[in-house]
Amino acid sequence: MWCRKKKRETSVTSRDGGCKVLAAKRDAQLATSLLLVIWVSVLVATSWQIWSAHQRTLSEIDTNNRNLAQTLNTYAEGVFTQSSMLLLGMLERLEVQGTTPEHLVRMQQLVGRQEHLLSQLNELLVLDASGKWLMSSRGGFLEGTNSADRRFFSYHRDNPSHEIFIGAPIRSRSTGEWVLTISRRFENQEGDFAGVIVVVLGIENFLHLFGKIDVGEQGSIGFATTSGQLLVRYPFREQDLGRDFSRSPNFLRYYSNLKSGTASFESGIDGTERLYAFRSNDRYPVFTVVARGRYEALQAWRSQALLTAGVVLGLLAVVTLIGWRLILLIRQRAQAETSLMAVREKLLDANLELERLATQDSLTGLANRRRFDEVLQLEVRRAARDGTMLSLLLIDLDHFKGFNDRYGHVAGDECLKAVSRQLELSAKRSGDLAARYGGEELAIILPNTALEGAMRVAEELLKCIRGLDIAHESSQFGHVTVSIGAASMQGRHGLASPLDLVEAADQALYRAKAAGRNRAEC
Repeated sequence: MWCRKKKRETSVTSRDGGCKVLAAKRDAQLATSLLLVIWVSVLVATSWQIWSAHQRTLSEIDTNNRNLAQTLNTYAEGVFTQSSMLLLGMLERLEVQGTTPEHLVRMQQLVGRQEHLLSQLNELLVLDASGKWLMSSRGGFLEGTNSADRRFFSYHRDNPSHEIFIGAPIRSRSTGEWVLTISRRFENQEGDFAGVIVVVLGIENFLHLFGKIDVGEQGSIGFATTSGQLLVRYPFREQDLGRDFSRSPNFLRYYSNLKSGTASFESGIDGTERLYAFRSNDRYPVFTVVARGRYEALQAWRSQALLTAGVVLGLLAVVTLIGWRLILLIRQRAQAETSLMAVREKLLDANLELERLATQDSLTGLANRRRFDEVLQLEVRRAARDGTMLSLLLIDLDHFKGFNDRYGHVAGDECLKAVSRQLELSAKRSGDLAARYGGEELAIILPNTALEGAMRVAEELLKCIRGLDIAHESSQFGHVTVSIGAASMQGRHGLASPLDLVEAADQALYRAKAAGRNRAEC
């Protein structure tokens, strides 16, 4: 019973220590989870913020490009409209007054007075039905100059439309510069083709304007016809003028069917990836394109994103360092608790062993005299308090001195051990206690047991010891036997003290010896 109580105390202590270790491990897991949540949350929030800034930057670039494309589209429309009005005015004069030298001179003078109204105007030409130059607003020209080979001339010659024709970029035969042509056909009194009147616009003027617009080093600005022919492009490359990209995938995908829009793709001209905005003109078959280099346009966002990512990662590194240090401390505490618990377990086991050794007979393994006195005192008090029966058996080995003299003390010790084992088997209940009372005297305390029950235990013990059949030639029985004295008490009506119970059992033991030994008396 005492051992079980001590084991329960040890179990409670171990459970408390185990709870502390589990709590420390749980704290480490919570800290790890918290650190992981912080990492994921901050990374998700930062990624969302960077992605949102990216989308916002792209949206702002698209808006700026669309606004600029619309502005340039309006500018181009104004230039073409002015050119068309100039052509229309001159056309009426030609068709009404003819192409006489006097009239052509007056037209030249009139164009000269209006030239300042159209700064892009490079030249105004009048060609007859064979393509021969009749007049140039710039003044004289070489006799026999002819433009019948020009695309605008063949167009008007073969097409009866009175609409203007915007021609591809060509080199002027009078100045040698790259120019655009806007032309109309005029007819004679009979309605037959009589020639072409042409407004020549200098491409340099467009490029000069485009150069003032900041689209970055990788940006570009361009005018093109809706049929896919490039008119003007900045930055200028001579090989790009008049380029036909009507069959290119980008043109077919974005420009051919849409009025306006934005797109991002790799340029078919120089291979640079750009962000494009385009706008088709409502009055003329041209559209304007404004583009920013994607890498260059996103450079500010990229720098900000890298700065943000660097700061966030730096903060996460600090948080991780602190968190990891905290986790290590918690784990170290858990390890310390585990080690402390292990040491405590060992110490408790050592204490139990010491207490067991302090209360156990080293030879027989039974409880020693000290433990016997403690338990007997407790059981006497319990019996007195509860009014229950308490019995005591005192056992003495018969002629044990003669056994030692005959067989030696080693054999005597082995005999005493064998008899003690039988006592332990007889003390079957949890409250029973088998003890070595002194020398060859042994005892069994039997709580809640009447005298009749104690005598049954004594008789069973006598039978078991006889059954050991340990030879004892110095005994009249020829083998080891014991004599047993039994005594009982019941609460306050019984004996007054543990000593009284021991004396009563001792008297009974004396009677058993006097009666011939190898028996039990009460």
